Amino acid sequence: MTDFASITPRLAEQAIELPSWAFGNSGTRFKVFGTPGTPRTPQEKIADAAQVNKFTALSPTVALHIPWDKVDDYAALRDYAQSLGVDLGTINSNTFQDDDYKFGSLTHVDPKIRQKAIDHHFECIDIMNQTGSRDLKIWLADGTNYPGQGDIRGRQDRLADSLQKIYARIGDEQRLVLEYKFFEPAFYHTDVPDWGTSYVQVLALGDKAMVCLDTGHHAPGTNIEFIVAQLLRLGKLGSFDFNSRFYADDDLIVGAADPFQLFRILYEVIRGGGYGADSGVAFMLDQCHNVEDKIPGQIRSVLNVQEMTARALLVDGEALTAAQDAGDVLGANGILMDAFYTDVRPALAEWRESRGLDGDPFAAYAASGYQAKIAADRVGGTQAGWGA
Repeated sequence: MTDFASITPRLAEQAIELPSWAFGNSGTRFKVFGTPGTPRTPQEKIADAAQVNKFTALSPTVALHIPWDKVDDYAALRDYAQSLGVDLGTINSNTFQDDDYKFGSLTHVDPKIRQKAIDHHFECIDIMNQTGSRDLKIWLADGTNYPGQGDIRGRQDRLADSLQKIYARIGDEQRLVLEYKFFEPAFYHTDVPDWGTSYVQVLALGDKAMVCLDTGHHAPGTNIEFIVAQLLRLGKLGSFDFNSRFYADDDLIVGAADPFQLFRILYEVIRGGGYGADSGVAFMLDQCHNVEDKIPGQIRSVLNVQEMTARALLVDGEALTAAQDAGDVLGANGILMDAFYTDVRPALAEWRESRGLDGDPFAAYAASGYQAKIAADRVGGTQAGWGA
């Protein structure tokens, strides 16, 4: 097995983007729970995200969601973020919280409503031009609940046309990243339900269009690492939204449900050239902290990704290939399992300390007093959240 000291240069490359909305209030279809200290503005969300990076050195960028994070001056917002040691990242569009989009947005039969959705993405691209963001991420709630409700093929045609109009506005250094989700809130069919549909749509657009893989957006039993390997092989894996699910899209802390699955995914990412600053594959969290504290939840999340990345980097690739080529089934499996069962936490703690960080970022944040400070300071106003 590979020595831990030899993988630290690669570990130092890791960057995991945080979602601004993870710091606001969230909940279920039945209730959104508020907590003391919840941000009220995009600036306060960014300040909280900066705390995660301060204690982990893993999260140098913050993704924005429009219109949840609209401000009058995005250049000033970027300056504010940079003053806290982070930068602005992916811009996420929102076409699922407007009455006009009840029966679709980019796929709607009414050309006026489709144009409204397209214009929203034009606004997002304008924001990207001000923030310096590379990626426009699109997730659509579009779909139908009943057979016969809509023309499935016609919706795909309208989607392709809408995406082409948006793609034409993307700058030379920008990308369109299309996310998929196999159900919810549409239950009979979703217009972008799987990686194949996303791949077909982005392939038709061009080189600057990629697939976003949300680890929670799959049916139980789906071999997600196979999808990762295939998209990397095809050169179309643009980004991850990391989270966990026990049943469906539960948006839980990444690695909470199945740490071994996260390890397998990260092994395929590394094996396929999708890891590192030059890979073009963006790592981002997409989680809802409904009952746990937001900042510690994000700290735990990025540490989970780091730990499983370290284990995946420990896999002896040469020995694994030799075992595979020799048909050594148990030997090959054993090489993977040896890496997975390696407890890298003590070595990671020592490595953090060698970089001037606390060995236990989770405990260091708890001792910092930041949570009590924001709970005392952020009184009044409207807490940020997506509403339910």
